[in-house]
Amino acid sequence: MIRQSRFDMLAKCGYVARGIVFLLVAGLALFSGVAPETKSALATLLEQPLGRVWVALIGLGLLGFVAWRLAQSVADTDGHGFGAKAVAIRLALLGSAVTYLALASYALGHALFPSGGREGAGEKGLAHWIMSQPFGFYLAIAVGLGFVGGGAITASKGITGKFERYLRLPAASKGFLRAVCIYGLVSRGVVFAVTGMLFVYAGFRVDPEQAGSMGDAMAWVRQLPYGAILYFAAAAGLAAFGIYNLVEARYRVIHTASLATTKRSMPAIR
Repeated sequence: MIRQSRFDMLAKCGYVARGIVFLLVAGLALFSGVAPETKSALATLLEQPLGRVWVALIGLGLLGFVAWRLAQSVADTDGHGFGAKAVAIRLALLGSAVTYLALASYALGHALFPSGGREGAGEKGLAHWIMSQPFGFYLAIAVGLGFVGGGAITASKGITGKFERYLRLPAASKGFLRAVCIYGLVSRGVVFAVTGMLFVYAGFRVDPEQAGSMGDAMAWVRQLPYGAILYFAAAAGLAAFGIYNLVEARYRVIHTASLATTKRSMPAIR
C-alpha cells in the first residue's frame, strides 16, 4: 500500500504540473494576446517572485508525469492490450513521455542554472534536427502525421467520453466537470492536429522554419475568418485542458505498475 500511495502521488503531481503549464499558456493567450508556447509560459513564470522555485517544482512534477506515461505505455497499467488501436495509443503515450521529459529538462535547467537549457529544443529545433537526417523531409511528414493522429485521439477521447473510464467524478459536480473536460480535450486535440499539419507542410516544403509549435498553431487559428473568436475559444479550451489535468489529479484511478504487469505487457519478456 505504501508503494501504491507513493506512485499515486507521483502520477497525480504530474497531472497537477501539466495542468499548471496549460493554465499558464492559456493565461498568456487570453490576457496578453501572445500566441502561447509552453516554454514561454515557463519563462514568464521565471520572472516572477520565487519564479525559479515554482518552475523547479513544475519540472519535478513533470518528471512524475513522465514516469506515469512510461507506466501507461510500457507496463500498460491502463490495460489497453495489443491490438492495432491499443498499440497506437501506447505509442502516443510513449511519445508524450518523451515530450514532457524534454519540457521537464527545460524547466529544471532554467530553474537551477543561470544559463538555462537549450533554447532550440522546441518544435522548430526538433524540425531542424529531423531535416538534417537522411530522408529528413519524409521523417518530418511522419512526425507531423503522428501529431495529427495524436490530436485526433485526444479529441476523440473527449467526444466519446472515454476519458471517464478512469475517473470517479463526484455526482454533485459531474455534469459541469464532464463538460469542462470534453471542451479541454477537444480544444487540445485540434491545436495538436494543426501543429502536426504545420510539420507536414514543412516536410513537403523541405523547410524546417515552416514547422510549427502550439503558438504557431494558435497564430494560424487567429488568421482564419472570425479568427479572434476562434482564437479566444481555443485559448479558453487550453485553460479547460489545464483544468482537465487537475481533475485527473484529483479523481483519476491510478493503477500501479508491477513486474508482473510489465511482463504481461511485453510478450517478448520471458
